[in-house]
Amino acid sequence: MRSCSPLAGRHTLSPVPTPKSRRRRRRDSPTSIPGGGSRAPLHRRRRRRRRVLPSLCLCWSRGFGPDWGAGMAGARVMALVALCALAVVTGAQVDPLYSSKQVLDWSRQANIKLQNSSLTGEDGLQLLGRPEEVTRRKLRERTRVKKKIEPVQQDDEALVKLENAGIERSKAVDSAVLGKYSIWRRENENEKADSKVRLMRDQMIMARIYSVLAKSRDKLDLYQDLLARLKESQRSLGEATADAELPKSASERVKVMGQLLAKARDQLYDCKAITQRLRAMLQSADEQVRSLKKQSTFLSQLAAKTIPNGIHCLSMRLTIDYYLLSPEKRKFPKSENLENPDLYHYALFSDNVLAASVVVNSTIMNAKEPEKHVFHLVTDKLNFGAMNMWFLLNPPGDATIHVENVDDFKWLNSSYCPVLKQLESAAMKEYYFRADRPKTLSAGSSNLKYRNPKYLSMLNHLRFYLPQVYPKLNKILFLDDDIVVQKDLTGLWEVDLNGNVNGAVETCGESFHRFDKYLNFSNPNISQNFDPNACGWAYGMNMFDLEEWKKKDITGIYHKWQNMNENRLLWKLGTLPPGLLTFYKLTHPLDKSWHVLGLGYNPSIERSEIDNAGVIHYNGNMKPWLEIAMTKYRPYWTKYINYEHTYVRGCKISQ
Repeated sequence: MRSCSPLAGRHTLSPVPTPKSRRRRRRDSPTSIPGGGSRAPLHRRRRRRRRVLPSLCLCWSRGFGPDWGAGMAGARVMALVALCALAVVTGAQVDPLYSSKQVLDWSRQANIKLQNSSLTGEDGLQLLGRPEEVTRRKLRERTRVKKKIEPVQQDDEALVKLENAGIERSKAVDSAVLGKYSIWRRENENEKADSKVRLMRDQMIMARIYSVLAKSRDKLDLYQDLLARLKESQRSLGEATADAELPKSASERVKVMGQLLAKARDQLYDCKAITQRLRAMLQSADEQVRSLKKQSTFLSQLAAKTIPNGIHCLSMRLTIDYYLLSPEKRKFPKSENLENPDLYHYALFSDNVLAASVVVNSTIMNAKEPEKHVFHLVTDKLNFGAMNMWFLLNPPGDATIHVENVDDFKWLNSSYCPVLKQLESAAMKEYYFRADRPKTLSAGSSNLKYRNPKYLSMLNHLRFYLPQVYPKLNKILFLDDDIVVQKDLTGLWEVDLNGNVNGAVETCGESFHRFDKYLNFSNPNISQNFDPNACGWAYGMNMFDLEEWKKKDITGIYHKWQNMNENRLLWKLGTLPPGLLTFYKLTHPLDKSWHVLGLGYNPSIERSEIDNAGVIHYNGNMKPWLEIAMTKYRPYWTKYINYEHTYVRGCKISQ
């Protein structure tokens, strides 16, 4: 058998120090030994010990068995041979000095019985059997792992602290200027449309801030330069909202302003001061927005209650021509149809000639049998002649029409009607016509709404007296003058109201247009009699069963609630709140496609919803005959007006 020494060759096995002599040594420095000279660093010695394992394994594979280890009388060598055998089996690289845990685990494996081998040497027992050595090595391993984990944990904790500090700073300073202002900032390097307009606005804001700081620090030259550039930017920007609207000189002025802002930044930049100025500008802008909203409300209400010059002109000219007619020519044909209950009757109360003409024209043009339709118009004394003259000149085809004056209803007086009685009281006159006028537009916006003439006009309250106005009719369809009819409406007469008086489209959603929106539920008269979540409905297109009306004394119920609201404690204004009270649990819901609302205030109504509607309603301030009307909804109304008509063209009424 060939002999092979595991210690022969290039690598030698270093002696294993006893536990008493083992100490922690520096890995990166040589260690002196007795007798002179020095040892290699510890980490190199470990690598040598690892490299000896293949040699041992090679010897074992050439036939050296356990007896060879006994002949050497070296327990340490025997231990290494055992480790080599296990390495051959498992493929592991083992450090016999610092892996006692693995040695002990291997010693328990089936084919490696180290405890039954000839380990009689003191060093071998110390290597494998001393409990304190095992404990010490475990502690070293734990320390090594802990040292590796601690820096990671510290980094994570530091990152969390930085993030929390950043969050707190962002809460304390909502509009902090993070970094220095520059026109070459990355967020300005975009290809989005109108980026130059936005950049110029940003520059103007920063120029205002730096001009204030420059003046406060006596840098007057810089202050004057900033004001000059600011005026130039304002002139260039003007009313532009897109880059295409800017003049050619805008790019150069953006560059010059950017250079000046960079100069101001170098001399004046102070994060705290800039933040304070931005906050002040934000608060000022917020106050201006609130003031402008009030002014806008005032002006929109003012526009809503006025009549455009063209319509006023039309009314005056028609009135003059009407009273020039002989009495014989002032009469409408087919007067016998006015009380025929078998026909389709409409009630329309209006003081707007053009609006009334659109309602009548749109109804007739979409009717299947126009000759069966009868229109009952009621207006005031001022517009009575104009309304008559218009429909005498423009009769509604084969339909029947009749115009009345509300002042001719002698039974409608203050002794019978609570509204007229209340209007005669000093308190109501003070409320509606108080002498102290607001000094500013915004101050008067809250009161103007309540002084709208429509809330005082009996034309608005006449809807509660339909059986008195038309005593011989069974059913009547009530229409407002700000609607447009798009389909034949005769199907409404076929709807079974199930014993109810009013047929109307409900307007409540998940949480809006319910009773609590219109009525004061803090008043016990309201809270004890009505459900705050009851669904509201709309005036504008309502089918009224006049027979049931009389049976249930609807007008008497209306008088009761109107008398209780003399001091305006139940509701503030209008006819819808008393209508909700009067027709409570007496209203039959119609299909929503019959009546689509919101064209006078809601810009987001679906086109398909409008096209499929039987009636569209311009409820709100933006009436279609006003200049403030929404452009996209106006064509539905204007297509029923003949703008080539002599009177229309003469009064310069245009689309």
